Amino acid sequence: MIGDPTGKTDMRKMLTKEDIDHNVSCFKKQMQRFIDFSDDKAIIVNNGDWLLNLNYIEFLREIGVHFSVNRMLTAECFKQRLEKGLSFLEFNYMLMQGYDFLELNRRYGCVLQLGGDDQWSNIIAGADLIRRKEGKAAYGMTFTLLTTSEGKKMGKTEKGALWLDAEKTSPYEFYQYWRNVNDADVEKCLALLTFLPMDEVRRLGSLKDKEINEAKKVLAYEVTKIVHGEDEANKAQQAAEALFGGGGDLVNVPTSTVSRSLLNTNILDILIAAEVIPSKSEGRRLIQQGGLYVNDNKITDINAVIADNDLEDNSILVRKGKKKYHKVIFD
Repeated sequence: MIGDPTGKTDMRKMLTKEDIDHNVSCFKKQMQRFIDFSDDKAIIVNNGDWLLNLNYIEFLREIGVHFSVNRMLTAECFKQRLEKGLSFLEFNYMLMQGYDFLELNRRYGCVLQLGGDDQWSNIIAGADLIRRKEGKAAYGMTFTLLTTSEGKKMGKTEKGALWLDAEKTSPYEFYQYWRNVNDADVEKCLALLTFLPMDEVRRLGSLKDKEINEAKKVLAYEVTKIVHGEDEANKAQQAAEALFGGGGDLVNVPTSTVSRSLLNTNILDILIAAEVIPSKSEGRRLIQQGGLYVNDNKITDINAVIADNDLEDNSILVRKGKKKYHKVIFD
């Protein structure tokens, strides 16, 4: 409900309580593929349970007194923001995360906090707060952020983000993301995101030129299998082979069904109905840039019409750019 400056140049969007409650339920559903929540082997809690009803004066007296502003300003996440302006609201974030660790220690005996290495300052603040308030030892463990060879965070752009939720990024699109990573990032991704033996990771990572594509296929399949399950990984693999390898089953390609009444109407109307494009303006831009194909034929006219004789088995295969395919069925 407040902005987090960590690793960003701008504040995060503020969310409503309803949005956050919805997100928490989604997080648990996603994490169940990786963590066993049965019989309280793992629990998920909402820090709003203790933060939303805090008394500000009591918080300052009990918690704020243990934080040094001078020390906080040496944290990398704050130093980066000072040049552009750091709000007091954002400055509180370290206190709140530190207090979370203290509350988790008191309520559940939590002694270890894990996070990305950009969270180091916040984690250490919490461990220090537990030591001061409870006289106990607490620990932090960080892991390297998943970044590209250029140092940018992977799959986390505001536009075109890579989601674990299949409703936001389909298993096929998820597979294709890893299938198309830069050559220089393949070995790192195989090492961090799969359970392949490291000898095999190094062998695949050492492949060059066209051969590196085999390593990318392994990466895409293994990561998709972990996140979405073996069945979805197989379907995504088959769809990719059907489109790019001349074999496989097109039934697994991302597909939408639209009304047959849309035949003999503008291509842009059809693509919007099929949710292939979000707006006509984006569709026009795609056509003007030469990036839209129907059944491997480039569309050059923004007023192009799709007719009966354009269909193959009551459908068209749409391609955006070089690699994004979508099947549209007319029913």
